[in-house]
Amino acid sequence: MTVKLSKGVTAAVRNNHNIIELRNIKYLMQAFDSKYREWQAAAKSYRRENLQQVYNKYCEIFDGEPVPIAWRPDPDSAQNTNLGQSIKQLGFENYQQLFSWAAENRAAFWDYAVKKLSIKFKKEYEKVLELQNGIEDPSWFSGASMNIVESCFQGNDSQTAIIEGSENGPELIKITYRQLREKVERFAGGLSGLGFKPGDAVVIYAPLSSEAIIGYLALIKLGLVPVSVADSFSAEELKKRIAISKAKAVLASAGYIYGGKQLNVYEKVREATDIPAIVFGAPSSLRATDILYQELLDSAPVRGYHYSEPDSNINILFSSGTTKEPKAIPFTQLTPVKCAADGYFHQDIRENDVVTWTTGMGWMMAPWLIFAGLLNRATVSIFAGAPTCARYCDFLRDSGTTILGTVPSIVRAWKKHNFHLKADWSIRLFTSTGEPSNAADYFYLMALADFQAPLIEYCGGTEIGGGYITGTVLQPVSPTLFTTPTLGLDFYLIKPDGKVAGDREVGETFIVPPAVGISQKLLNKDHHQEYYEGVPKGPKGETLRRHGDAFEVIHYAGMTFYKSVGRTDDVMNLGGIKISAVEIEETLNRHEAVFETAAVSVLEKDGLEKLVVFAVPAREIEDIPALKQELQNLINTRLNPFFKIAEVRLIGELPRTASNKLMRRGLRARIPADRKQILDAGD
Repeated sequence: MTVKLSKGVTAAVRNNHNIIELRNIKYLMQAFDSKYREWQAAAKSYRRENLQQVYNKYCEIFDGEPVPIAWRPDPDSAQNTNLGQSIKQLGFENYQQLFSWAAENRAAFWDYAVKKLSIKFKKEYEKVLELQNGIEDPSWFSGASMNIVESCFQGNDSQTAIIEGSENGPELIKITYRQLREKVERFAGGLSGLGFKPGDAVVIYAPLSSEAIIGYLALIKLGLVPVSVADSFSAEELKKRIAISKAKAVLASAGYIYGGKQLNVYEKVREATDIPAIVFGAPSSLRATDILYQELLDSAPVRGYHYSEPDSNINILFSSGTTKEPKAIPFTQLTPVKCAADGYFHQDIRENDVVTWTTGMGWMMAPWLIFAGLLNRATVSIFAGAPTCARYCDFLRDSGTTILGTVPSIVRAWKKHNFHLKADWSIRLFTSTGEPSNAADYFYLMALADFQAPLIEYCGGTEIGGGYITGTVLQPVSPTLFTTPTLGLDFYLIKPDGKVAGDREVGETFIVPPAVGISQKLLNKDHHQEYYEGVPKGPKGETLRRHGDAFEVIHYAGMTFYKSVGRTDDVMNLGGIKISAVEIEETLNRHEAVFETAAVSVLEKDGLEKLVVFAVPAREIEDIPALKQELQNLINTRLNPFFKIAEVRLIGELPRTASNKLMRRGLRARIPADRKQILDAGD
């Protein structure tokens, strides 16, 4: 199959700020060649116990460069990547041409993606994309019927589908593709006898475990709708989500060990609701309305599937906030296609890979992992326990994990406990999402594979069904920098004045729909109001979709890079200059006395914003004024002396949501009501 670029696409390549210029990547590599060779020599000679020294050397080599390269693709191996093979198959010369075609020809790209992933349809689609209901509510693969679970069992019967570990010990549970299919069929058989009907919602309140995955797939197989709720949530939060989803039952864990402590999940179910529960594990007692998971697993199998339209709901997830009613976001049959396509093209998942992500069953990266792994016929590795413990490090080694997805806050915990001293892994690729981290964190992560594995930055959201901005295995890796929108969509970064952000400017993300996977409805809010109302048109008159992340644009050596600066409300105005909290934190985290920091601004009566720094100490700190001055010196030399620190406050741990997002609002609330006097004293 060869695709020729149209004149319109060629023009888009020249003009669209989001589309990387059509230049060979060698241009960039020539610009860095001598420095990169020097860095590679330093990386090969380092000893793990001297990791800080090699990081200092890395910073010294690339001092003053806006894009310090930590890894670059090997031209020979790049041809064997999923992206490399797709570029060749489609008749393109490079990734930039592939991206341009996918952005300008959405229907053609997603048609190619479902064929590449071998997505099964009971009834084939008549048309890939129809827009009769407008750009906000497109119809994808119209006329088709399907059940996405049917596409999850295409791996070889004897191949391992799931590897599971836990804090209980070194033993691993391995389930082949055949065994997984049979367990799902038997559990579906048990569910079918409980009186549920297609469309009924069932909460899953459990860690990411093999039982939870089997239950999740069995529910979707029968046309039921799993409702993902993090088991870390309180009984009150569980009750709230049961009410929103109108769930008919709960699939719950009896309990498990997390961080060395026993968590009694089933007890919270009993406190929250009287709807029936299906419980796996060994609860001390069982209500009369409840049933054990194993009893259903012993049932006669159901081998058929409930088929429905591609836009039918298969999963309900929630935004992570707990201060107000969370948004209830449905995944449709096509959201897994987005997950798997991102996994195939951007995380380079292949059949022989063992893929994991440090996540829980209540968050979107759990279904992402399930579908990105199984639809790509890979092995999914899961760990029911704390990914910050030493046992997890052993699990990654023993499971043979080759692709590790994680979040920045967990990387910081590994760094704190010196996991790099014992890491002996088979990892060929890292990928990271969540709140923005700093270069030192991601440099540390790459050191866990001796700098031989790329780190793919990946940012999106539950309502995206995956990512909208990422890196690739065909482009250089600079810690914390993204290189491209994900294939099959596009976005603009727009400044407050309505203009598109240029070099070294910050803009807010507005996605250009349509794309497979992005939400088209919410269960408890007005979808149009949340994402489209009041949003201006794009530079070419496009309908744009609000997202809220902010990025800085960096044009360098023929490429465009993107640096996350957090959410738009994380940008502060200090001394008349706008700066992101994330950029301040990256600078302050260089100080050896702090483990991590959070920067927040407060608006005073004089109308000026003043900077308060919360610091988690890495060692005992007795002289806070001295620490404040040292942190200020870092800002003066690396950022701007106009950014004055008004106060430094020590804190044992930064407050985060259950999905590890930093709660800046909670930090601001800790600043006392008489802060004016305190802040003035600190100037």
